[in-house]
Order: sequence, then C-alpha cells, then structure tokens
Amino acid sequence: METERLIADFTYYLRMERKLSPNTVTSYTSEVRSFLSFAKSVPEKVQSEEIVEYLGSKYGKMSKRTQSHILSSLKCFYDYLIMEGLAAENPCDRVDSPKLGRYLPDVLSVEEVTAIIESVPLNDTKGIRDRALLEILYGCGLRVSEACNLKISHVYLEDGFVRVVGKGDKERLVPLGQMAADAFRAYMAVRPDAAAPAYDDIAFLNRFGKPLSRVAVFNMVKKQALLAGVDKEISPHTFRHSFATHMIENGADLRVVQDMLGHESVLTTEIYTHIDARTWQANVLSHHPRRG
Repeated sequence: METERLIADFTYYLRMERKLSPNTVTSYTSEVRSFLSFAKSVPEKVQSEEIVEYLGSKYGKMSKRTQSHILSSLKCFYDYLIMEGLAAENPCDRVDSPKLGRYLPDVLSVEEVTAIIESVPLNDTKGIRDRALLEILYGCGLRVSEACNLKISHVYLEDGFVRVVGKGDKERLVPLGQMAADAFRAYMAVRPDAAAPAYDDIAFLNRFGKPLSRVAVFNMVKKQALLAGVDKEISPHTFRHSFATHMIENGADLRVVQDMLGHESVLTTEIYTHIDARTWQANVLSHHPRRG
C-alpha cells in the first residue's frame, strides 16, 4: 500500500479508535513519517535492523527519552499494521528501548512563582490576560493545551471550580482559588471580542480575537521568567509541576493531587513525592521507632 495512504489510515486509527489527543496523534505520525522516509524497505517489510540503524543515526542528537518516544511511535504503527493484516510481526519487538532514569521535572519555588506572576504589568489587556493565564496554569495545575482550550462556560467563578477537558477528552473538576478567580474575573472585563462565533466560548484570546497558541504561551512564560530574574529553564508545564510539588509538600493527599492533575495512574503523580527528598527524609526519620 502507498506510504502516505498508510499514514493517513494510521492517523485516522489513532484519532477515531484510540481517541488520542491531537498533539499525540501529530507526534506519532510525524515520527513514523520520518522513519519511513529513512527506511530502504517498504513499510510492511521493515526489519528490526533498519529501526536500530535509524535510532543509531539519531544517537547523540537526542535524549534517551526522545529515542524511547520514537520507538513507542513505531511500535504502535506496526501493531496497527499487524491488526490490519498488513504485517506478520512487529520489528520493534526485537529492539531494546533506551534505559531511562527517573525523570524529575524542574520546579519553581513559591517565591519564584509569585515573582513571575507579579512581573506581568496590569496596564493593558494583554497584561491582564497573561496574569490570569499564569494564575490559572499554576493555581489549577493545568496543561498548557488545557489552558489554551479552556471555555468560559467551564469556569464557575461563584462556585470556585473549573471544568477541564484533558487527554482523551476526559473531564475533571478542579477547585479555583480566590487569586485565580479574581484574575480571571478581571480579564473577562476586558477580554476582546472573538474573531468568529467558534471562538465565543474560548477564554484566552490573542489581540486578533483568536485562541492563544501553545507557542505564544511558551514565549510569554519565558519572557516573564526573564523579567522576574528566575534563572531556570522553564516552560508552561513547569507551573503544573510546581503546583503539584507544592501541594504535596503542604500535606495534600496523593490521590487528591492525582485527581486534580487528571493522571490515569497514581504512579505518575508519585513522581512529585521524590522532588523534595530532604523533607521526605526528615519526616520519616523524625517518626522512626529507632530514631534514637
């Protein structure tokens, strides 16, 4: 079958049957397309040696985590070909995945979060919008895509909740703190008119009345961190990591944080218990029966 037709069918499978997020679908298909342009064999006849060679050509140019993501994308593609009767076996099964260490995300202190948020001037619509966006990102622990797609009708200011549509279109309710609610209310008072009816319910709009892009939010966060004097490599996701870490440090139950973040498994949330090792160690030792 023609390669582009295969990729198109695979894309449809990921989107409609697996119901993966648009970002994941784009990422998987991009990795598959890149590999197939490298491979000498037709997609249905690829052997594990070609996959090893492809990963080897990337060695030193990307992290082990990225190599592992590529392998996962290809494995999913060949599982699909097997399911469709287009391939007899998955060539990825004989390829060892790179060994990954425990990933600990960068985290901001509460003071650094405050400095970044307060570095945004409130003298125009853009500043009021960016302050509200940062308050929502941190205060609700949202993914950047969740913030960009947030609907006005899903923000319940009086009740103090936000309805979030996360990965796989799964919904969750997240408490909305007073500071985030006040910032969002201030933005609603100056929010520009939507450029089209389709955007009427989208909360955060750019100056043209269209939804903010992930890139725009990323650039804004980098700029404000620089202005606040925070010398760390951060992204919008850093606010989500920081929110989770601060919640756990302040004694929040792991299951509660899991629900707020929308994690499928508590094992994903558990990563945040490893960030502040000194606090954890001191707590254990202070209650140890043999503490002396």
